[in-house]
Amino acid sequence: MRITVVGAGIIGCAVAHELASRGASVHVVDMRGTGHGATQASAGMLAPYIEGHHDSLRRLGVRSLEMYEGFVARVSEDAKRSIEFERCGSLQVACSETEMMGLAMSARQLAHDDVAHELMAGHQARRLEARLSVRVQSALMLPQHAYVRASELTSALAAAAAARGVQFTAGAVEDICSVGASVGVRTAAGLVEGDALVIAAGSWASRLPPNPPVKPIRGQLLHLHFDRRPLSRIVWGSGCYLVPWRSGALLVGATVEDVGFDETATASGVGHLLQSCNDLLTTTPEARFEAVRVGLRPGTPDELPLVGASSTMRGVYFAAGHYRNGVLLAPLTARLVGDLVIDGRHDPDLELVRPDRFAV
Repeated sequence: MRITVVGAGIIGCAVAHELASRGASVHVVDMRGTGHGATQASAGMLAPYIEGHHDSLRRLGVRSLEMYEGFVARVSEDAKRSIEFERCGSLQVACSETEMMGLAMSARQLAHDDVAHELMAGHQARRLEARLSVRVQSALMLPQHAYVRASELTSALAAAAAARGVQFTAGAVEDICSVGASVGVRTAAGLVEGDALVIAAGSWASRLPPNPPVKPIRGQLLHLHFDRRPLSRIVWGSGCYLVPWRSGALLVGATVEDVGFDETATASGVGHLLQSCNDLLTTTPEARFEAVRVGLRPGTPDELPLVGASSTMRGVYFAAGHYRNGVLLAPLTARLVGDLVIDGRHDPDLELVRPDRFAV
């Protein structure tokens, strides 16, 4: 089976690797190259019990997180390189009475759902993370949360896919068309034909027929560096989240800005993130400022991705609109697409992300 994948971010690369692993001949087309869209501004946080703002999103996120160890192991083996992945847990912190009430409500729901967690006072949280600010009044620990270095994983996925025979072409998609029984993707370099087409183009999916309702939301992310690791867990506050790497790097994210296809880094965004980080971490002024990263996150009206067959174009499938959860949902999305396109199996969770809910 010949399959074209439009998009070489973490979702496109994960789908391409999965399809090729199942024996398909896969061609990936992307106008910018591997991981240069939303992926480049991802902190790689895998935290469905925080990011899962409603039941469907949480269900998908929890399922995908359960797949992560095996997913990383397979990609690492095929790519012949290591990938930093750590199930370090998270601390969601409260710095006000209102936030403390919110954490208590979350803890009650987690207890009802039989999810491992611990609600603690601020001084207990500082025993776990000595550099937390005295402003922290309570914290909710979730030991099952994790992070992965997103750029490292994306490049490994591309290498793993290439090792499985996937072809990569850099170029803008000008049109999608039917060519007999095939689906064609027209680029400046010519026509790429296949038996099926998977649109995994992130925010740029909205510019491809059948024009799904995917909206770019700018996210600015800071890359700081410390002489030694400043935290051992992910820390999530009301103004930012902090993801510590083993190297001493700390990712501080992220802004949420509805500004269209504008990837500009701004002084206001950087200032907000630095102040929010300083509110949570006492050693923030000691950090070296490495970079600010900007990406456009592909949001849908209900914040759920589009995964499955198009209802308007034969042979076209979606794997787009993952908004803030592309890295988290990559393993599950790849499996859902592989099951559907290669094996014709319709996983029950596809009902949550049907493209036809938006008439595409």
